[in-house]
Amino acid sequence: MKKIQMNKRKWLLPAVAALALALSACGSSPDGQTGEQANSSAPASSGTTAKEKVVKDGMGHEVTIPAQPKRILGSYLEDPLLVLGEKPVAQWSVASGTQQYLEKELSGVPTIPSDLPPETVLSFAPDLMLIGNESAVAKGLYEQYSKIAPTYVLGSEINNDWRKTLRKIAELLNKSDVAEKALAGYEEKVKATKEKVGPKLGDKKVAILWVTKKTFYVVNGKIASGAVLYGDLGLKMPNILAVLPEAKANWVSISLEKLAELDADYIYLVNSDKGQAGNLEEPLWKNIPAVKAGRVYEMDRTRSWLYNGLIAGTKVMDDVVSSMSQ
Repeated sequence: MKKIQMNKRKWLLPAVAALALALSACGSSPDGQTGEQANSSAPASSGTTAKEKVVKDGMGHEVTIPAQPKRILGSYLEDPLLVLGEKPVAQWSVASGTQQYLEKELSGVPTIPSDLPPETVLSFAPDLMLIGNESAVAKGLYEQYSKIAPTYVLGSEINNDWRKTLRKIAELLNKSDVAEKALAGYEEKVKATKEKVGPKLGDKKVAILWVTKKTFYVVNGKIASGAVLYGDLGLKMPNILAVLPEAKANWVSISLEKLAELDADYIYLVNSDKGQAGNLEEPLWKNIPAVKAGRVYEMDRTRSWLYNGLIAGTKVMDDVVSSMSQ
């Protein structure tokens, strides 16, 4: 097992090393932080003085977690970090953009490519790196990241469940009570949403589709907005979702011919092709019962329907309530 210590980073550029030492030295003294730092996390929520601790991550690495990390890099983990009151030092991005449903919360936070190039990571001088899946640290990347900052890999078993992810990150940051309070609030939101939409959707089948580059995708039912509608709210799945093979992907492509068999009463359509007619003008699409009945609710791709997390789920529920009030 490789134990990661701050004093193993002597190879860093002098300026970065000095910054890292200053950040770790300030530990439990928030008043010593400068205005230049991107994160102003609160002290440990338990009310006790936070201490550095050594823990094992999802891959078995021994990782030294700083007492009070101030420059956390958690690419694609911004949702749980924000729930815990932590503003990351940089945010996930791809060629098509960022997680736009978090645009307001992450205002002013610079972007970092989703593949996390080590040299770019180094430029942000993080004092803690949080990684979702094991694949993100393959081919020697873990060794490179761990020389820059303590690097904790959640592992797919935790990362694939946003509640487990939130609780694990909260545990690392000594904010478990913050997480539990947020989760309790989420469950209250679920209850209230059921009461609002139940009379209209209770016995109806609901489909969630995504169209991008003129290809349709259906959520696999266990993640993203599928987990919210079918898991949290208990809404009924359409026939095509029930017969899809088990898939690791969040969204599974489906032919228009197969989609024509859809028996959903309502469709939530995440449209990344907005402004392009594409398959939405095809007769097979127009003849789907829910489409003919005008029960298609189009969601812009900037909404949270493609993502996992407490904030994402909360926004999805708001969208469902809004659509049912139309």
